[in-house]
Amino acid sequence: MKKRLLALVMAGALTLGLLAGCGNDGDGKTGGETSPSPSASTPASPSASTPAEPSAPVEPAGTASGTFKIGGVGPLTGDAAIYGQAAMNGAQIAVEEINALGGAVQFEFKPEDDVADGETSVNAYNNLMDWGMQALVGPVTTGAAISVSAKLYEERVFGLTPSASSTDVISGKDNVYQVCFTDPNQGVASADYISENLAGSKVAVIYRNDDAYSQGIRDTFVKQAESKGLEVVYEGTFTKDTQTDFSVQLTGAQSAGATVLFLPIYYQPASVILNQANQMGYAPTFFGVDGMDGILTMEGFDTSLAEGVMLLTPFSADAEDAQTQSFVAKYQEKHGETPNQFAADGYDAVYIIYAALNAAGCTGDMSAEEICEALVGVMTSISVDGLTGQGMTWSATGEVSKAPRAVVIKDGVYVTP
Repeated sequence: MKKRLLALVMAGALTLGLLAGCGNDGDGKTGGETSPSPSASTPASPSASTPAEPSAPVEPAGTASGTFKIGGVGPLTGDAAIYGQAAMNGAQIAVEEINALGGAVQFEFKPEDDVADGETSVNAYNNLMDWGMQALVGPVTTGAAISVSAKLYEERVFGLTPSASSTDVISGKDNVYQVCFTDPNQGVASADYISENLAGSKVAVIYRNDDAYSQGIRDTFVKQAESKGLEVVYEGTFTKDTQTDFSVQLTGAQSAGATVLFLPIYYQPASVILNQANQMGYAPTFFGVDGMDGILTMEGFDTSLAEGVMLLTPFSADAEDAQTQSFVAKYQEKHGETPNQFAADGYDAVYIIYAALNAAGCTGDMSAEEICEALVGVMTSISVDGLTGQGMTWSATGEVSKAPRAVVIKDGVYVTP
C-alpha cells in the first residue's frame, strides 16, 4: 500500500491530511455508531515538496479567521446508519483536530440525521440553516444528496458531500462538490482492472436497477468492458424489494460460465449473494465497488465468506503509513471499531473545507452566501493530499480527480493485491 502523508499547502499548491468513500441512493446501508467522534491523521507543515512526518496538525498558511459553523447531514439511524455515522464521526475528528490547533480558524460542527431519505434530508438542511450553518458536509447518500443539492444551489450555500457519488448530485450546481469518485469513474476503473489483471475472464453482472448508484456504475462498466474486449456473459437485476433471494441470478451466472461476478451494489445484498453462492458451491471471483465497504463489520455476517472478494475503495484501514494508522487508532479508541472509507470521507471533507476557507481568506462573520461564492472561486485551484487520495483536485463541475484502487479481503482485512 502506498504511503500517504497529510500535508497542507496554500496558494495553488495546497496540501493537507485527510481520507474518504461514496454513497447510496438513499435507502441502502446499515450499522455504525450514532455519535460523531475523533480519530485522526494529521496535516503536515506547509511545504509542498517536503511534507513533515505526522505529529499534530499544523495550521496551514492562509488568511482565514474566525469561528465557522459547519453542518453535517447523513443517516445516523436506519438501514444506512453505518455510512452516515462513520462519515459524521470522521468529520468530528477533523473538527477536533483543527480546533485543537488553537489557530485563527475554529469550527462548530452540528450533524443532523436524515435516515437516508430525501424529504427528511431537506428538513435536516433547513434545521441547520436555522442554526446558522455556513457550509455543509453532506448529505452522505445519493438520493438525499440530490434533494439537498437543489436547495444548496438555490440558496447559495457551499456543499461538499463526502460520499454521494452520482453525477446527478453535482450536475448544474457550481457550489456542490464531491469527495468520492463518481459512479462512472468506478465503472470504468473496475472494467480496466478486471481486463488488465484478470485477463480472459468471463464476467457476470448483478446490479440493482431501481438504484441510480448501482445502475450508473453498471452502465459505464458494461460500456468500458466492451471497449476493452472483456466478455460479459450474463446480467441479472434486482430491486430493493427483491434483494433477499439471488438464486435465479446466481444460477444464470454459473450456467453462463462466469468466472468473475461484478457487483456494483451495497454490502447488504452482497452479503446475501456471497452466502447463497457458497451454498450453491459457486465460487467465482467476486468484484465489488465502494458500496461494499462495511461488509466485514456487518452484524451476523460470516466474514469468511468474503475471503478473496475484491473491491474498489479509496481507503484501507490496513495501510501501514503513519497517518492512516493514527486515524485508525483514534477511531478505534473512540468507537471500538475499525473505520471504513466513509469515516475517511467525512474526515477529508472537513479538511478540504478548511483548506478552501484559508485559500479564500474567509472570515467567520461572513454570510453563508458570501462564503459560498468565495469557496467556489478557489475550489478548482487547491490540491489536497488526503487519506482517500493524493493530490486531489476539483473541476468546475464539482467532480474530484483521484484514482480508485483495488483491494482484496484477506484474513478479514483489506490488502493490496
